[in-house]
Amino acid sequence: MLVAAAVCPCPPLLVPEVAAGAAPELDTARAACADALGVLAAARPDLLLVVGPAERSGRGVFPQGSRGTFRGYGVGIDVHLGAGPPEGGGTGDGAAGERELPGSLAVGAWLLERAGWAGAPVEALGVGEPLEAERCVATGRELAGRAARMAMLVMGDASACRTLKAPGYLDERAAPFDAEAARALGTADLAAIKDLDADLAYRLKASGRAPWQVLAGAAEGAGLAGALLYDDAPYGVGYLVATWS
Repeated sequence: MLVAAAVCPCPPLLVPEVAAGAAPELDTARAACADALGVLAAARPDLLLVVGPAERSGRGVFPQGSRGTFRGYGVGIDVHLGAGPPEGGGTGDGAAGERELPGSLAVGAWLLERAGWAGAPVEALGVGEPLEAERCVATGRELAGRAARMAMLVMGDASACRTLKAPGYLDERAAPFDAEAARALGTADLAAIKDLDADLAYRLKASGRAPWQVLAGAAEGAGLAGALLYDDAPYGVGYLVATWS
């Protein structure tokens, strides 16, 4: 059963070495993420599942110890999912540890390392951004039974179309979409999260839509309350941090 969740953005710029001189611009977001992870630790889960967007459709499971890297951004930083080496043969495609974490999950692993996570075992799930809402919610329902006390770290950004210089250019639909996502995540409004328009989210480059809907499915019947810790759009991209407990 889901006992706690943290929702965090997943830009590589959260890693100060990647952001370089612009690192201070996201200090407030990093602090909010740290506070959110504190809520997860306080819940004392039996299992922590990191969920984030992946490029391909469908879903892929990554065992504890899976490696991610930021070397593609010109910095020599590698991360590993949770403490300890990969276990067994894994439950995803191929043997444990063979596949590199997608960028969103690498940021999640970096947040956990930064927080000194040493509690429950950690696994990760990459969710294909085109995955339809019904399958996302059904996936969440399946995950809820993974442990008696499960927590989730849910990675994903809101729209990338908030300004003229944003990655997706300016779209007048972006701000209302982000405002509704922030309200729904901040109040743990499961129905509103499930109802987020997948096609619009795709057009607005909102990578968090599918992971948020996985969370909504996992939270059914859990009775969790939400709190919004951060809501801003630096670089024209919506970044949200929320907790459910």
